[in-house]
Amino acid sequence: MTTDRQPTTCVAVIQCEVAHERCTGIQCAMGFADREDLFAAYGDEVRYYVPFPCGGCPGRRVGRLAHQIKRIMQKRGIPLEQVAVHLSSCMAFESGHYPPCPHLADIRLMLTRKGFTRVVEGTHLSPQAEERRHAGLYRPRPGQASGPDAGSP
Repeated sequence: MTTDRQPTTCVAVIQCEVAHERCTGIQCAMGFADREDLFAAYGDEVRYYVPFPCGGCPGRRVGRLAHQIKRIMQKRGIPLEQVAVHLSSCMAFESGHYPPCPHLADIRLMLTRKGFTRVVEGTHLSPQAEERRHAGLYRPRPGQASGPDAGSP
């Protein structure tokens, strides 16, 4: 089977500006290093780039930083089709600290307009937040069953 899809070679992470005030991004970086959660599909050859905050609502810095990443990738000869941009779990999913970012769709649009075709919602998944999602205390992640009976026959 052949595919036109190029392999991912680089991962960039965008964090919520507000969450960045209390989060270093170390859990996302460790999740990537250990290839866990939403990084599980990446091989050892994929590189991780420093996470950057969105710039505050409504993603003020995303367009400018996406442009910088695009220029750097072009200088290195890395096609944007090989770059996966992850919107951190603190942006994409409800947690004990914040609801999901209300600007996700606009941020995704800014990234796709800059040429980034691989935009992934989520990074590290907190075990405590996952338990609370399963218990129905937090909204489920897209495609995730929720509630105490989720997964039961």
